[in-house]
Amino acid sequence: MLAAAVDAAGMAGDLDAVLSVDAVRRYKPCAQVYRLATERLNVAAGDVVFVSSNRWDVMGAAAFGFRTAWVNRARLPEEYEPAPDAVLADLDGLAALA
Repeated sequence: MLAAAVDAAGMAGDLDAVLSVDAVRRYKPCAQVYRLATERLNVAAGDVVFVSSNRWDVMGAAAFGFRTAWVNRARLPEEYEPAPDAVLADLDGLAALA
């Protein structure tokens, strides 16, 4: 399913890896899921900028130690702690976070 989505979006050449919760048989916000990125890419949690439009997912990633950006297109109210490092209205501001 993921491979088909990446291919359909024409993004395969832009991605270093495609990671799935299926590898650990857990769902986010379980820390094992976020750990997939640090282990597979051999990076520290603080070196990762995790981006999602799902606020609960940003909360889990921040709790794990990732830097986070919440893409809040609908301008929803804040619901969770810890707060994201950045709140974006769209993906235009994403490059500035790297």
